[in-house]
Order: sequence, then C-alpha cells, then structure tokens
Amino acid sequence: MTDYKDTGILLVNLGTPDAPEPAALRRYLGEFLSDPRVIDRNPLLWKLVLHGVILRIRPRRSAKAYKKVWLANGSPLLVYSQNLTERLIGKLQNDSAESPRVALGMRYGNPSINQALEELQQAGLSRLIVLPLYPQYSATTTATTFDALAQVFRQWRQVPELHFVDSYYREPAYINALAESVRHDWQTNGETERLLISFHGLPERYIKAGDPYREQCEDTGERLRLALGLDEDRCQLAFQSRFGPEAWIQPYTDKTLEQWGKDGVKSVSIIAPGFSVDCLETLEELAMENRDIFLDAGGESYRYIGALNDSDAHIEVLMEVLRPYLD
Repeated sequence: MTDYKDTGILLVNLGTPDAPEPAALRRYLGEFLSDPRVIDRNPLLWKLVLHGVILRIRPRRSAKAYKKVWLANGSPLLVYSQNLTERLIGKLQNDSAESPRVALGMRYGNPSINQALEELQQAGLSRLIVLPLYPQYSATTTATTFDALAQVFRQWRQVPELHFVDSYYREPAYINALAESVRHDWQTNGETERLLISFHGLPERYIKAGDPYREQCEDTGERLRLALGLDEDRCQLAFQSRFGPEAWIQPYTDKTLEQWGKDGVKSVSIIAPGFSVDCLETLEELAMENRDIFLDAGGESYRYIGALNDSDAHIEVLMEVLRPYLD
C-alpha cells in the first residue's frame, strides 16, 4: 500500500448561495458574475449593468427558484458535493496505508478554494492534485478555477507540486456511468422515444474565441449515444441555461423540447452529463421548467435522469480520473 501523507486532493465545484434568500443570492451572483472569465464584456460597462440592473432584479427571482429545490440540509450542489467528498475520502482510505488528504472548495461562495487550500496546507501538503468537477473544459469553469488557485498561491511562500486535471470528458468510466444511469432508468420506468443530452450553454463568441467546450460536449454526447446503441434520430445533444440577448451555442434545450412536442414526440428522457451533481440548473430548469415546456407542446411523458451525484459509480469515475496521479 502506498503512503500519500504529503499529497492533497482538491475537489472544486462551481458554488452556491448560502441560503435561498435574495441577500444571499445577491452576494453569490455578485461574485460569480463579476468574474471576467464568466462575463467577457467591457469591465466598466458590465459593472454598471451588473450593479445597476441585474443585482437589483435577479436575486429575488433566483431565490424563488432555489427554494423549489433546497434540501433540508442545504443547497443540493453543496450537499451532494460534500457527500461525494466524504465518500471519496472513505474509498481512498481503503486503498492506501496513508491516504491523501481531500478537501472541497467552491469557486464562488462557501467553502471557498482559499479555505480548502488552507485546510490542506495545515495537513502538511507538499503535492496537490486539483480536480475540478467539470468533465468538459471551459474557460468559464475550469480555467477560472486555475485563476483562483493562482490567486491563493501568490500568498504562499512555498507552492506545492501541482497536478491539474483539466477535463475528463472521454474517460471510459465516466461514459459507462452515464450510460448505466440511462439503462437503469429505462429498465425501471420504460424506454422513451427520445433521449436528449443537455449541457450548460455558452455564448457562441466564446467558442469562436477558442474555447473547446462545445467540441468536448459533442464528443461526450457521441460516446454516450454509441454506448447506448442509439440511432442518431433517437438521441440528440442540446444546450441549456442561456440568458441575455446574444446568440448562444445551439441547438437550445428548451426549443428542442418544444419542437419535439409539436412534432408528435410523446416521451422524452433527458440527462445532463456536464453537471457532476444535481443543482438548480438540473432540478429546477431541466426537471421542472423544461418538463412543462415539453408537455405544453404536446408531449405526454418526460423524465429527468439525475446526475451521478454521490453514487458508487461516481466514486469509481473519480478514482479512475485520479489514478494516473496516484500510481
């Protein structure tokens, strides 16, 4: 058994407000939407729009949405991420004599990346593996995680040996786990006419500027389709969660579902492989809002297939992603 007492693993997820209340949403959205990686606009103009308009309107609206999915012990994204972290710790402890220390940090909100790194530093960290829980790389998620690390390390006298996982969109264990979640749903509840694979969207100009996100999403979607043995006319990829007036990468999830309903498609399953754990965008937008869109357009059956969350399969995915850095 290997000794990893000087190794730390930092899991990173996007973040969440501390409570489903307008004040907490204002703080969270203020931090999130102030990141130039997320909103690539003229900084001065965007600051005026953000503080003059968006943070006066959106927090109250978002708080109502969060209340629909909030769990008894907190935000779904935080709860599932914490559970996933604890289960990974248990798995690592079973596999090594002195297991790596593991900490969870959120890019925005709490617990912060700074807090997580301080926890690892106090444990005697000299080697760090950073695993952002984003299977597909984007500058808006993965790269901004690196930015946050760099900001913290500027204050450290000794920076640890660093290993940064930038993506795992084609990891076989990840594709297999997604495919098995679809099979399990279909075996339990019956197969549907169509499977929609939905990823979070990005403005089209981000892709034109060189972000590889769409290409990686398409790769994941194609591998999942092939793993399930589905024809192209039965399985489609789309992008959700757009906001603002500019064009985002297409096809759009909501518009696709609406058209399917109008075209006579009666039953749909939807899965969101880009979300490592369930959150507002899956539990409220996909499972509720988009369900209504499809049914109102003429559909009859709509099922959201949950994220991998803190499942055994997800632990195995993370272990396979980490394995090259632990062998």
